[in-house]
Amino acid sequence: MIDVKDLVKCYGTEQAVAGISFSVTPGEIVGFLGPNGAGKTTTLRVLTGYLAPTSGQVNILNYNIEKNPIEVKKRIGYLPESNPLYYEMNVLDYLMFIAELRGIEKENIKNRLSDIIYLCGIKDVLSKNISNLSKGYKQRVGIAQAMIHNPDILIMDEPTSGLDPNQIIEIRDLIKNLRKEKTIILSTHILSEVQATCDRVIIINKGKIVADGKTGEINKFVTGNEELTVKLKGGIENTAEIFLDIHGISELNVKSISHALTEIKIISKQGIDLREKVFNRAVERKLVILEQTRTILSLEDVFRMLTQDDVTHSGKEKVSKKAEKNNDSEI
Repeated sequence: MIDVKDLVKCYGTEQAVAGISFSVTPGEIVGFLGPNGAGKTTTLRVLTGYLAPTSGQVNILNYNIEKNPIEVKKRIGYLPESNPLYYEMNVLDYLMFIAELRGIEKENIKNRLSDIIYLCGIKDVLSKNISNLSKGYKQRVGIAQAMIHNPDILIMDEPTSGLDPNQIIEIRDLIKNLRKEKTIILSTHILSEVQATCDRVIIINKGKIVADGKTGEINKFVTGNEELTVKLKGGIENTAEIFLDIHGISELNVKSISHALTEIKIISKQGIDLREKVFNRAVERKLVILEQTRTILSLEDVFRMLTQDDVTHSGKEKVSKKAEKNNDSEI
């Protein structure tokens, strides 16, 4: 349905999108996730025909976005981050205006409006000026204008930005209802948004895709998917060296040392439970483990690890590299 291949978009000498490729199949809700400035909005603007790509190809329903822009736009509904509303109009007049712009035949406008008003839950505000609506209802009207021509694909840029918690839940529920008949791409930097609404996550950073997978399986794109926090009795010198050669450790950091307590954090390689190995090593060295806490990395952890700047703390970097070297030698 959507096929993006080697997409590049430059603004002058700045490369906002750096050769990304991905596909979206019918019926998917895909979360386009990344920090501010990652290239999310630029990508969506290319997909909708608002911007021309510098290079690469974008095909929507087998139509090339550059060769057949009108055909593509007929099949896409777009809610940009800046909601395109005319505040001086009331809701009904605005939607009728958009329906006419979209070329819907006059005899079909009434039925289409009826469907959209029901689906988006805006019946009670039809006679109100858009300027007097709450932010939540403005977003609902924005979604209604994006869907009024019954597109196959709905693209939304930051659809819950600036909403209060209750309004966010309302928009999330609306998006979930739309999945029955639409393919949806939504851009956001809010992690809970993706977890609550999306089947799949594409994480973009600095114009490049760093992860692409199902929402519940995205942690496979980082070195390890588990974090183990170990608290040891007493202040222990050279703690990292004691545990570092255990097979399966990807990264080890000494979080704190005092005369009464030493705490370390260990990231495992994919799918390895290190608790027993760490316990046995502590017994060998006659160390007392006060607590072991195992945590599966969340989407937030994965997002942070995939989009943060390169490690600059020399001690942490040294330990991580040493762990990689030792583990490789044991395989």
